[in-house]
Amino acid sequence: MSTFDDMIYALGGVPVIGGMGEVALAGGKWYFCDPTLGSDSNDGKSPDHAKATLLAAYNLTRDGYNDGVIFIAGATAWNPAAAFDWAHSYTHLIGTNALPGVGNRCRIVGLAATALTVPVTISGSGCLIKNIQFNNEYATGAVGCALVTGSRNIFENCFFMTPSGASAASYALKLTGSSENLFHRCSIGQITNPRSAASYSLWITGSCLRNKFIKCEFSCWSTVSTHVLVKIATDVTSEGFVTQFEDCLFDNLNGGSDLAHAIVDGATETHHQIIMRGVNTVVGCSGFADVVTYVFSNQPAIGNTWWTPTNPSN
Repeated sequence: MSTFDDMIYALGGVPVIGGMGEVALAGGKWYFCDPTLGSDSNDGKSPDHAKATLLAAYNLTRDGYNDGVIFIAGATAWNPAAAFDWAHSYTHLIGTNALPGVGNRCRIVGLAATALTVPVTISGSGCLIKNIQFNNEYATGAVGCALVTGSRNIFENCFFMTPSGASAASYALKLTGSSENLFHRCSIGQITNPRSAASYSLWITGSCLRNKFIKCEFSCWSTVSTHVLVKIATDVTSEGFVTQFEDCLFDNLNGGSDLAHAIVDGATETHHQIIMRGVNTVVGCSGFADVVTYVFSNQPAIGNTWWTPTNPSN
């Protein structure tokens, strides 16, 4: 059944990569990106002929056909020369380095000199994005590492690093009008770059419905109390707004101040819910949520979690 003796390909040319799941059987074409050893003069059809830039590999894919890109880990990150939009739906991106969350070596990094407000936007829907790090070293003004506007995507074992810029409204990950996404075992924020202003690890804005975060960690090293690990903006007005957190860690390494709250809920729609499932742990925060009206959990008060069996409190 294999087309190559090394078993990289099987079933007529589909690459066999651990964790690809059902998308490997969807009939799409797959290409390779290797920023360390690849070349954009290559055809991208095998690891030995990988493209050097993710943009070049992405440009080979087709919108809606379950094509994909395998990002080969190495010492070199891909540094986009301009803001990059993963706009093709049902188009997948799999990194070969499966380090858990922080430290992943399949990296998309906006360099300081390139001065990108946000290097990567994912506007496509129905995509699987796995084992990828998103980072932004530009440190002027409100900057972010990744913006998600598409829906029904799966992000697994991805690292949304805290940007180098610490200005107010900077963020690691922002969802805008983005619904029914699953984030599984992702790291959102980190403790390398201190937060010294009212910035966010995760920022949810606009009509964002039914997003889930399972076994994720939200992190920061804050020197002020105004950074927020999860910020839900006041423009979230959609009826039916439900966000779930299951077995997540909300961790502020105190660099001078505890955070006022781990979650700030500014959503104005009265029919919305923030549901805490499983066991969620909060560290380095004076309170869990502001406000707690729409936050629900059955978790008893253990350690630093501030829950009662029937009602949340801060």
